[in-house]
Amino acid sequence: MPVEIAIEDPDQPEVRALLAKADAYYAVLYPAESNHLLDVTELRRPEVAFFVARREGAVVGFGCLVRQDGDYGEIKRLYVIDAARGAGAGRAVLDCIERHAASLGLRFLRLETGIRQPEALSLYRAAGFRERPPFGAYQNDPLSLFMEKRLAPRPRAKDVSRYRG
Repeated sequence: MPVEIAIEDPDQPEVRALLAKADAYYAVLYPAESNHLLDVTELRRPEVAFFVARREGAVVGFGCLVRQDGDYGEIKRLYVIDAARGAGAGRAVLDCIERHAASLGLRFLRLETGIRQPEALSLYRAAGFRERPPFGAYQNDPLSLFMEKRLAPRPRAKDVSRYRG
């Protein structure tokens, strides 16, 4: 079944429930000081594009792009439910974030992820991300990996709020 992905408000009950599930998952894997999560208030800021993945109307995942000063955007909160892992939902969300970033004229995508998430690391590496030093306000953390991908220039799109994956 196809995944439909759209930029949506993260302040929805179904999305909030999945954000809480993701937070609980990360809390098991990492101590609080190694979790760099954005809450719903931060996800609603104007510089954030929050993507929701749905299958038959049900939320199966999300991810967001945070436009940073300069020529890059940061991927945050990329998460899909267990039933959607390995079925392309995570890659579809990542592809949408990348297309959106390129349409905004950004030259790079960067991210911080944890070392205890082999599926996420595999996804990012397969999508062309490479390890790099910490960026922005991040500090070295033995539980974190920092990655970057150079984006190919694309024409600016008029409406990139909806995607099909």
